[in-house]
Amino acid sequence: MKVTSLADMPRLAPGEGTGRKVAIGTFDGVHVGHREVIQGADTVLTFDPHPVSVVHPEAAPKLLAPFSIKRDLIAGLGVEELVVIPFDKEFAARSAEQFVDDVLVGQLGATDVAVGENFRFGSRAKGTPDFLAADDRFETRIVALVAAAGETASSSHIRGLVAAGDVRGASEFLGGPFLFEGEVVTGDRRGRTLGMPTANLVPDDALVCPGHGVYAAWAHGHPAAVNVGVRPMFETGRGLLVEAHLIGFEGDLYGETLRIAFVERMRGEQRFESVDALVEQMQADVRQAQEICAATSY
Repeated sequence: MKVTSLADMPRLAPGEGTGRKVAIGTFDGVHVGHREVIQGADTVLTFDPHPVSVVHPEAAPKLLAPFSIKRDLIAGLGVEELVVIPFDKEFAARSAEQFVDDVLVGQLGATDVAVGENFRFGSRAKGTPDFLAADDRFETRIVALVAAAGETASSSHIRGLVAAGDVRGASEFLGGPFLFEGEVVTGDRRGRTLGMPTANLVPDDALVCPGHGVYAAWAHGHPAAVNVGVRPMFETGRGLLVEAHLIGFEGDLYGETLRIAFVERMRGEQRFESVDALVEQMQADVRQAQEICAATSY
Protein backbone atom coordinates (compact mmCIF):
# COMPACT_ATOMS: atom_id res chain seq x y z
CA MET A 1 0.00 0.00 0.00
CA LYS A 2 1.26 3.43 -0.93
CA VAL A 3 1.26 6.07 1.82
CA THR A 4 0.99 9.68 0.63
CA SER A 5 0.82 13.00 2.46
CA LEU A 6 -1.93 15.23 1.12
CA ALA A 7 0.59 18.10 1.32
CA ASP A 8 2.63 16.39 -1.42
CA MET A 9 -0.29 15.91 -3.80
CA PRO A 10 -0.70 18.55 -6.55
CA ARG A 11 -4.03 19.95 -7.58
CA LEU A 12 -5.47 18.18 -10.62
CA ALA A 13 -5.90 20.07 -13.86
CA PRO A 14 -9.51 20.86 -14.87
CA GLY A 15 -11.11 17.74 -16.28
CA GLU A 16 -8.28 15.53 -15.03
CA GLY A 17 -9.77 12.73 -12.95
CA THR A 18 -8.32 9.77 -11.13
CA GLY A 19 -11.50 7.82 -10.39
CA ARG A 20 -10.53 7.23 -6.77
CA LYS A 21 -12.98 5.46 -4.50
CA VAL A 22 -12.28 7.23 -1.22
CA ALA A 23 -13.18 6.26 2.35
CA ILE A 24 -12.80 9.13 4.81
CA GLY A 25 -12.36 8.99 8.58
CA THR A 26 -10.03 9.16 11.54
CA PHE A 27 -10.29 5.37 11.86
CA ASP A 28 -8.66 5.05 15.29
CA GLY A 29 -8.39 1.32 15.96
CA VAL A 30 -9.77 0.40 12.50
CA HIS A 31 -12.69 -1.36 14.19
CA VAL A 32 -15.52 -3.28 12.51
CA GLY A 33 -17.49 -0.09 11.83
CA HIS A 34 -14.49 1.53 10.16
CA ARG A 35 -14.01 -1.59 8.06
CA GLU A 36 -17.54 -1.27 6.68
CA VAL A 37 -16.72 2.29 5.58
CA ILE A 38 -13.43 1.20 4.00
CA GLN A 39 -14.90 -1.83 2.21
CA GLY A 40 -14.72 -1.33 -1.56
CA ALA A 41 -12.46 1.73 -1.37
CA ASP A 42 -9.11 1.86 -3.14
CA THR A 43 -8.05 4.98 -1.22
CA VAL A 44 -8.37 5.86 2.46
CA LEU A 45 -8.19 9.51 3.50
CA THR A 46 -7.33 9.98 7.16
CA PHE A 47 -5.98 12.56 9.59
CA ASP A 48 -2.81 12.72 11.65
CA PRO A 49 -2.75 13.82 14.39
CA HIS A 50 -6.30 13.17 15.62
CA PRO A 51 -8.37 16.28 14.81
CA VAL A 52 -9.64 16.64 18.38
CA SER A 53 -6.05 16.98 19.63
CA VAL A 54 -5.77 20.12 17.48
CA VAL A 55 -9.25 21.62 17.77
CA HIS A 56 -9.92 20.77 21.44
CA PRO A 57 -6.65 19.43 22.90
CA GLU A 58 -8.09 19.37 26.41
CA ALA A 59 -10.63 16.78 25.23
CA ALA A 60 -8.27 14.69 23.12
CA PRO A 61 -8.78 10.95 23.72
CA LYS A 62 -6.01 8.47 24.24
CA LEU A 63 -5.64 6.68 20.93
CA LEU A 64 -6.19 2.97 20.41
CA ALA A 65 -3.29 2.76 17.99
CA PRO A 66 -0.28 4.74 16.82
CA PHE A 67 -0.14 5.62 13.13
CA SER A 68 2.09 2.63 12.33
CA ILE A 69 -0.54 0.16 13.52
CA LYS A 70 -3.40 2.05 11.84
CA ARG A 71 -1.42 2.03 8.60
CA ASP A 72 -0.80 -1.71 8.73
CA LEU A 73 -4.41 -2.55 9.61
CA ILE A 74 -5.69 -0.48 6.70
CA ALA A 75 -3.15 -2.09 4.37
CA GLY A 76 -4.49 -5.48 5.45
CA LEU A 77 -7.90 -4.53 4.06
CA GLY A 78 -6.56 -4.40 0.51
CA VAL A 79 -6.48 -0.62 0.17
CA GLU A 80 -4.14 0.66 -2.56
CA GLU A 81 -3.31 4.07 -1.11
CA LEU A 82 -3.46 5.76 2.27
CA VAL A 83 -3.60 9.56 1.99
CA VAL A 84 -2.73 11.34 5.22
CA ILE A 85 -3.87 14.88 5.99
CA PRO A 86 -1.29 16.59 8.26
CA PHE A 87 -4.01 18.07 10.45
CA ASP A 88 -3.28 21.46 11.98
CA LYS A 89 -5.18 24.64 12.89
CA GLU A 90 -4.87 25.96 9.36
CA PHE A 91 -6.49 22.86 7.90
CA ALA A 92 -9.12 22.87 10.65
CA ALA A 93 -10.15 26.36 9.51
CA ARG A 94 -11.12 25.13 6.03
CA SER A 95 -14.82 25.16 5.35
CA ALA A 96 -16.74 22.04 4.37
CA GLU A 97 -17.01 23.45 0.84
CA GLN A 98 -13.25 23.96 0.65
CA PHE A 99 -12.63 20.42 1.88
CA VAL A 100 -14.81 19.00 -0.91
CA ASP A 101 -13.62 21.33 -3.66
CA ASP A 102 -9.91 21.38 -2.82
CA VAL A 103 -9.31 17.91 -1.40
CA LEU A 104 -11.90 15.41 -2.61
CA VAL A 105 -12.31 16.85 -6.10
CA GLY A 106 -9.27 19.08 -6.61
CA GLN A 107 -6.55 16.74 -5.34
CA LEU A 108 -8.04 13.25 -5.16
CA GLY A 109 -10.40 13.32 -8.12
CA ALA A 110 -12.88 11.19 -6.18
CA THR A 111 -15.73 9.52 -8.03
CA ASP A 112 -16.98 7.60 -4.98
CA VAL A 113 -16.88 8.68 -1.35
CA ALA A 114 -17.73 6.58 1.73
CA VAL A 115 -18.21 7.91 5.27
CA GLY A 116 -19.80 6.80 8.51
CA GLU A 117 -23.16 8.34 9.38
CA ASN A 118 -21.60 10.30 12.27
CA PHE A 119 -18.71 11.74 10.24
CA ARG A 120 -18.30 15.51 10.47
CA PHE A 121 -15.77 17.73 8.70
CA GLY A 122 -14.88 21.29 7.87
CA SER A 123 -14.69 24.38 10.08
CA ARG A 124 -16.87 23.96 13.17
CA ALA A 125 -17.78 20.48 11.90
CA LYS A 126 -20.47 21.90 9.61
CA GLY A 127 -19.87 19.27 6.92
CA THR A 128 -22.16 16.23 7.14
CA PRO A 129 -22.73 13.02 5.17
CA ASP A 130 -25.87 14.59 3.68
CA PHE A 131 -23.76 17.54 2.52
CA LEU A 132 -21.53 15.10 0.65
CA ALA A 133 -24.50 13.20 -0.77
CA ALA A 134 -25.89 16.41 -2.25
CA ASP A 135 -22.77 16.86 -4.38
CA ASP A 136 -23.27 15.31 -7.82
CA ARG A 137 -19.56 15.26 -8.68
CA PHE A 138 -19.21 11.92 -6.91
CA GLU A 139 -21.35 9.12 -5.49
CA THR A 140 -21.63 9.06 -1.70
CA ARG A 141 -22.13 5.96 0.43
CA ILE A 142 -23.21 6.66 4.01
CA VAL A 143 -22.53 3.73 6.33
CA ALA A 144 -24.77 3.18 9.34
CA LEU A 145 -23.24 2.50 12.73
CA VAL A 146 -22.22 -1.14 13.13
CA ALA A 147 -23.08 -3.25 16.17
CA ALA A 148 -21.04 -6.07 17.71
CA ALA A 149 -21.71 -8.04 20.89
CA GLY A 150 -24.95 -6.11 21.31
CA GLU A 151 -23.26 -2.68 21.35
CA THR A 152 -22.47 -0.05 18.75
CA ALA A 153 -18.85 -0.28 17.64
CA SER A 154 -17.05 2.94 18.57
CA SER A 155 -13.47 3.85 19.36
CA SER A 156 -14.54 5.35 22.70
CA HIS A 157 -16.28 2.15 23.80
CA ILE A 158 -13.26 0.06 22.80
CA ARG A 159 -10.94 2.41 24.72
CA GLY A 160 -13.01 1.72 27.83
CA LEU A 161 -12.83 -2.04 27.36
CA VAL A 162 -9.05 -2.01 26.85
CA ALA A 163 -8.45 0.27 29.83
CA ALA A 164 -10.54 -2.10 31.96
CA GLY A 165 -8.44 -5.06 30.79
CA ASP A 166 -11.20 -6.64 28.71
CA VAL A 167 -9.05 -7.20 25.63
CA ARG A 168 -11.09 -10.26 24.66
CA GLY A 169 -14.23 -8.11 24.57
CA ALA A 170 -12.40 -5.37 22.68
CA SER A 171 -11.37 -7.85 19.98
CA GLU A 172 -15.03 -8.44 19.07
CA PHE A 173 -15.34 -4.78 18.12
CA LEU A 174 -11.89 -4.49 16.59
CA GLY A 175 -12.28 -7.50 14.34
CA GLY A 176 -8.95 -8.81 15.66
CA PRO A 177 -6.73 -8.53 18.73
CA PHE A 178 -5.88 -5.25 20.44
CA LEU A 179 -2.40 -4.35 19.19
CA PHE A 180 0.17 -2.51 21.27
CA GLU A 181 3.71 -1.62 20.32
CA GLY A 182 6.73 0.18 21.65
CA GLU A 183 10.50 0.17 21.78
CA VAL A 184 12.08 -2.51 23.95
CA VAL A 185 14.02 -0.77 26.71
CA THR A 186 16.58 -2.03 29.21
CA GLY A 187 14.98 -3.02 32.49
CA ASP A 188 16.50 -4.09 35.78
CA ARG A 189 16.85 -7.66 34.45
CA ARG A 190 14.92 -9.01 37.41
CA GLY A 191 12.87 -11.30 35.20
CA ARG A 192 16.04 -12.93 33.93
CA THR A 193 17.17 -13.70 37.49
CA LEU A 194 13.76 -15.29 38.14
CA GLY A 195 14.05 -17.46 35.03
CA MET A 196 11.51 -15.37 33.11
CA PRO A 197 13.35 -12.85 30.91
CA THR A 198 11.08 -10.13 29.59
CA ALA A 199 11.02 -7.52 26.84
CA ASN A 200 10.10 -4.27 28.57
CA LEU A 201 8.10 -1.46 26.99
CA VAL A 202 7.24 1.92 28.52
CA PRO A 203 3.70 2.87 27.42
CA ASP A 204 3.17 6.12 25.55
CA ASP A 205 0.82 8.27 27.63
CA ALA A 206 -0.97 9.37 24.45
CA LEU A 207 -2.08 5.79 23.77
CA VAL A 208 -4.51 3.45 25.51
CA CYS A 209 -2.80 0.73 27.54
CA PRO A 210 -4.52 -2.40 28.88
CA GLY A 211 -5.41 -2.20 32.57
CA HIS A 212 -3.09 -3.64 35.19
CA GLY A 213 -2.91 -7.40 35.06
CA VAL A 214 -1.36 -10.44 33.43
CA TYR A 215 -2.34 -11.32 29.87
CA ALA A 216 -1.96 -14.05 27.29
CA ALA A 217 -0.69 -12.55 24.05
CA TRP A 218 1.27 -13.06 20.86
CA ALA A 219 4.53 -11.21 20.29
CA HIS A 220 7.28 -11.60 17.70
CA GLY A 221 5.67 -14.84 16.49
CA HIS A 222 5.64 -16.39 19.96
CA PRO A 223 2.95 -16.92 22.58
CA ALA A 224 3.65 -14.62 25.51
CA ALA A 225 2.72 -13.94 29.12
CA VAL A 226 2.53 -10.16 29.55
CA ASN A 227 2.41 -8.19 32.78
CA VAL A 228 1.04 -4.66 32.71
CA GLY A 229 1.57 -2.71 35.89
CA VAL A 230 4.01 -1.39 38.43
CA ARG A 231 5.29 -4.70 39.89
CA PRO A 232 4.08 -4.48 43.50
CA MET A 233 6.59 -7.10 44.72
CA PHE A 234 9.55 -4.81 44.06
CA GLU A 235 10.47 -1.21 44.79
CA THR A 236 11.71 -0.23 41.34
CA GLY A 237 11.04 3.49 41.18
CA ARG A 238 9.51 2.91 37.74
CA GLY A 239 6.08 3.89 36.54
CA LEU A 240 3.79 1.79 34.40
CA LEU A 241 5.60 -0.93 32.48
CA VAL A 242 4.60 -3.61 29.96
CA GLU A 243 6.73 -6.74 30.42
CA ALA A 244 6.40 -9.48 27.84
CA HIS A 245 7.87 -12.95 28.39
CA LEU A 246 8.07 -14.49 24.92
CA ILE A 247 7.67 -18.22 25.42
CA GLY A 248 10.37 -20.19 23.61
CA PHE A 249 12.25 -17.09 22.44
CA GLU A 250 15.98 -16.74 22.98
CA GLY A 251 17.91 -13.56 22.34
CA ASP A 252 17.36 -9.90 23.09
CA LEU A 253 15.21 -7.27 21.41
CA TYR A 254 16.70 -4.13 22.94
CA GLY A 255 16.09 -1.09 20.79
CA GLU A 256 13.64 -2.90 18.51
CA THR A 257 9.96 -2.11 18.14
CA LEU A 258 7.88 -4.96 19.55
CA ARG A 259 4.23 -5.38 18.62
CA ILE A 260 2.03 -7.29 21.06
CA ALA A 261 -1.36 -8.79 20.16
CA PHE A 262 -3.29 -9.08 23.42
CA VAL A 263 -5.56 -12.12 23.58
CA GLU A 264 -7.00 -12.41 27.10
CA ARG A 265 -6.54 -11.09 30.64
CA MET A 266 -5.67 -14.02 32.91
CA ARG A 267 -5.54 -12.33 36.30
CA GLY A 268 -5.02 -9.07 38.11
CA GLU A 269 -1.68 -7.75 39.28
CA GLN A 270 -0.99 -8.83 42.88
CA ARG A 271 1.59 -8.93 45.63
CA PHE A 272 2.90 -12.34 46.77
CA GLU A 273 4.18 -13.43 50.16
CA SER A 274 7.54 -14.47 48.75
CA VAL A 275 9.62 -14.46 45.59
CA ASP A 276 9.17 -18.25 45.42
CA ALA A 277 5.39 -17.81 45.39
CA LEU A 278 5.75 -15.21 42.64
CA VAL A 279 7.89 -17.53 40.51
CA GLU A 280 5.40 -20.38 40.98
CA GLN A 281 2.57 -18.12 39.80
CA MET A 282 4.63 -16.87 36.86
CA GLN A 283 5.22 -20.44 35.73
CA ALA A 284 1.50 -21.09 35.98
CA ASP A 285 0.83 -17.92 33.96
CA VAL A 286 3.14 -19.15 31.21
CA ARG A 287 1.35 -22.50 31.01
CA GLN A 288 -2.05 -20.79 30.89
CA ALA A 289 -0.87 -18.32 28.25
CA GLN A 290 0.34 -21.19 26.07
CA GLU A 291 -3.06 -22.91 26.35
CA ILE A 292 -4.98 -19.74 25.52
CA CYS A 293 -2.78 -18.87 22.56
CA ALA A 294 -2.94 -22.41 21.22
CA ALA A 295 -6.74 -22.09 21.13
CA THR A 296 -6.69 -18.64 19.49
CA SER A 297 -5.84 -18.10 15.86
CA TYR A 298 -4.70 -14.59 14.94
